[in-house]
Amino acid sequence: MGEIIVLRHGQTEWSRTGQHTGTTDLPLLPEGEEQARALRAAMAERRFVEVRVSPLQRARRTAELAGLTTTDLDPDLVELDYGGYEGRTTAEISEELGREWSIWEDGTADADEPGESLADVGARVDRVLDLVRDRLADGDVALVAHGHVLRVVAARWLGLQPEAGALLALPAGRYGVLGHEHGRQVLTGWALG
Repeated sequence: MGEIIVLRHGQTEWSRTGQHTGTTDLPLLPEGEEQARALRAAMAERRFVEVRVSPLQRARRTAELAGLTTTDLDPDLVELDYGGYEGRTTAEISEELGREWSIWEDGTADADEPGESLADVGARVDRVLDLVRDRLADGDVALVAHGHVLRVVAARWLGLQPEAGALLALPAGRYGVLGHEHGRQVLTGWALG
């Protein structure tokens, strides 16, 4: 039985500064390109039967530099739509609200420009998991995307609510492994790279 590799894109200007980067299509920084190249050896050890990639350039370039051949650009793997919080840091949002803000507890409920709910993200990633689950009989599947959406992928794989992604930090240029043990869907590796 194959495994699902969830691979977060390399460093961008906004991931370096902690700005929430949803649908803004930023390129990788040179260090992000190096992070992606550094994954090439680990990815070459696997036999991928499917490689689904977010259509945003930071994910596409990471897949390419990591030596993966994209089989599908999947809009369901795009990062969360942060609405009015796009491009802002957690500290900036917290200061504006006058309290500690968390995407996992508070969502993207900016009054002027609401973003996407975690429930909606959970529904998107459930569709992805439904598509790839049967492919694991033939080998591994790679999902190349973004930090928050991949954390939700892992939470949903484990049968948890999307908010449980809060427990699964995944730095830029790192990957996780979702597999099976004794017939259960489990996390077999995390923040590797």
